[in-house]
Formats: sequence, structure tokens, C-alpha cells
Amino acid sequence: MGKNFTKSPRIVVLTGAGISAESGISTFRDQGGLWEKHDIMDVATPEGWRRNPSLVLEFYNQRRKQLDEVIPNPAHFALAKLQKHFQVDIITQNVDDLHERAGATNIMHLHGELRKVRSEKIPSLIYDTKHWEVKLGDTCERGHQLRPHIVWFGEDVPFIPLAAQMVENADIIFVVGTSLNVYPAAGLLYHAQYNARKILIDPNEMQVENIFQLRHFKEKAGDALPRVVDELIAEFSA
Repeated sequence: MGKNFTKSPRIVVLTGAGISAESGISTFRDQGGLWEKHDIMDVATPEGWRRNPSLVLEFYNQRRKQLDEVIPNPAHFALAKLQKHFQVDIITQNVDDLHERAGATNIMHLHGELRKVRSEKIPSLIYDTKHWEVKLGDTCERGHQLRPHIVWFGEDVPFIPLAAQMVENADIIFVVGTSLNVYPAAGLLYHAQYNARKILIDPNEMQVENIFQLRHFKEKAGDALPRVVDELIAEFSA
């Protein structure tokens, strides 16, 4: 299965919308650019926020409410199990907290976190939401409106340089539930070492070229990941 090791490997896992979809969280790319009946440009861009902040707040309120109704699936629990045996960093494109609720740690949320809000004018002022609803008039300590702590289309992804460094230093890279179509996150796999193991888990065809030591499991994450994790634990326990 690729690279030989003299010590426990460093593992990086990149997760995308597919792993959360298996828990019942809807994704927009399967719906023609509509996300729960909303146009992406209206609810996931700075321009949409400026046009109609009430609509944007309500959209994320409903997503937060939905998050309370779903639970982690076997793929999330498999990654938490993996962390008990290896040094594992999870880089997720997802804004939900299902990794955390499954018991995983060392999680980098590239695109923000649904259960957090931040100041519209001072991005460094970030707060945990106390409940699922955030309204116009809810402000930070400096009096500015709170907005979702989400990286919208057209905004910079501040953690990308650190994420790329993590992938570059990894011995094994998992890519789970992502089509690798959304940049800049889609380019992370190309930062991997030439001889590092790359394990893709997604039922769809992947547009990945010129990647050495790549193995693709064309299955749902909840089916394949627990099995692959157990195989990896067994390999290094032998």
C-alpha cells in the first residue's frame, strides 16, 4: 500500500461535503447551484450579505437548526478512532461540528464554523453562538453587527497556507467525501510528498492527475472509512 515506515506515520485527512451528506446535511453542488432552495449568490457571498443581511442570517439560522437534528455517522467516528492510534490532523471544508461531536480533535475548518459568528467590521472578534438563532441587531462588543463565521465565495481562505504545509509534511493523506472541485482546497493534494500514500474515499469519479501512490475507494465514506482505518491500525500494530 505504498510508503514503508520506520515509525508511526503522520496522517492528514481532508474531508468535504460528502461525509456530512451521509448524516443528512444537504449540499449545494448536487442541486444546480441551489442550496436549500436559495441561490448561492444570495446567501454565500459578501454581495448577498450587503443586499439582504436578514435573508443571509435566516439561511444560516436554519442550517444551524438543522445541525441540531443530525448526528455523526460511522465515517466521523472512524476518524476519531484513527486519532487514538496516530498523529492525525483533520482539515475540513465543512462548517458543521460533526467531527467534534464524534470525538475528533485537531480540526482545521477551512471555510469557517456554523456554530460561530463574528463581527462584521472586526473579523478577529469571533464568538460561539449561544443558540441557533442570530438576528439583525445582534452585535459584537464594539457595537457592530454579527455575521456568520463562514468563508463565503469571493473571500480569502486564510488557513490554506497552513493546510498546504500540513499536507506537505504528511506520510499518509486521506481525502474523504470531496470532489476536489472547489479551489483553493482542491489543490491541497498536490502539495503531498511524491511517495506519500494518498487514499481517496468517494463514490464518484475524481479528476485527479499525475498523483503517485494513489488509491481510490469508490464507496460511501461511512462504508469504506471504518474498514480502511481498521486495516491501517492493524498494519502498524503488527
